[in-house]
Amino acid sequence: MTRLLTLLAAALVLVLAASAAAHPANISTRGAEAKPTIVLVHGAWADSSSWSKVVRRLQAHGYTVDVPPNPLRGLASDSAYVASFVNAISGPVVLVGHSYGGAVITNAATTTPNVKALAYVNAFAPDQGESILQLVTAQPGSALAANPADVFDVVPFAGGADLYIKPSLFPQAFANDLPAKKAAVLAATQRPLAANAASDASGAPAWKTLPSWYFVGAADRVLPPAEQRFMAARMHAHTVEADASHLSMISQPEQVTKLILDAARSS
Repeated sequence: MTRLLTLLAAALVLVLAASAAAHPANISTRGAEAKPTIVLVHGAWADSSSWSKVVRRLQAHGYTVDVPPNPLRGLASDSAYVASFVNAISGPVVLVGHSYGGAVITNAATTTPNVKALAYVNAFAPDQGESILQLVTAQPGSALAANPADVFDVVPFAGGADLYIKPSLFPQAFANDLPAKKAAVLAATQRPLAANAASDASGAPAWKTLPSWYFVGAADRVLPPAEQRFMAARMHAHTVEADASHLSMISQPEQVTKLILDAARSS
């Protein structure tokens, strides 16, 4: 019996050795080929589908991409939800935020040790104590800085109110480089932002400890380009700029994808 076990063990060693010789790449390069998961966080008055063109391109480059729904209920709770989602992912993560989603990732990534880089796309990158309302009005040029009655349709609910962008304003403010029919669809399918989220104060920012990338939309009529440049410079982000509206991931998906790939390959 002992001799039989010895022979079986020897045969198993030979089989494993032959398998390793036949498939060396599977054993020797698996670690080198590991790529981070890319998590995309949408902004207010949008949903996960706003990232569709970017998702297709990132997947074509072999990346796993997740696009969780941003609840849009309040900065602290939205950030906690995204952090919980990210902490359930095994392996490194690049966390990307568009618009209000930038404020969310700024707060979420302080409790997600697997996040290795941040990428902001026409996004709010608040410092501690700042709100998106404060940042959107810090520089002239935002369509949201007008009389609230001319900007928002308000839908009250128990304990608060939802804000919708007026459909007549949405195309010129958010989608000024998209076809009119596409802009009209986006206006009709927008998800509301809870009114309190606009004035919620941000916590300690993750961009102070993580490498960051920033895509500036030079034709943005929601978050003024001057404010985008200020925030990008403040966090020493790797910055690119293009002649894009606030919805640059829809109108300029190739350039937005390239920025995210740069962050992923550097993480």
